[in-house]
Amino acid sequence: MAADHLEAVAQEVFAALADPTRRQLLAALASGGPATATDLAARLPITRQAIAKHLVLLAEAGLVVAEPGERRRVRYRLDSAPMKVAQQFLAALARDWDGPLAALRDHLG
Repeated sequence: MAADHLEAVAQEVFAALADPTRRQLLAALASGGPATATDLAARLPITRQAIAKHLVLLAEAGLVVAEPGERRRVRYRLDSAPMKVAQQFLAALARDWDGPLAALRDHLG
């Protein structure tokens, strides 16, 4: 995967995860499995309309996938692939920092 693409995916994931409500929705989907916005509203202290807006942003970041269900109900499920890309981005960033930090430690030590 190209570095630019990796960074773009990571940026979308980090932006989506910056909001505590979206993190709460992801946690609810992780623990309870696929759910509709109505299902999530019954479990969380958030309106269904607010949940729907947050789910759209999570879907745009690739963190959830909307699956059509019966009677036009849409169920959302987690997709961990973008999270793994963000983890790879952080790991690469950490590797890039390790060398200069070790050199600074040696210089100061």
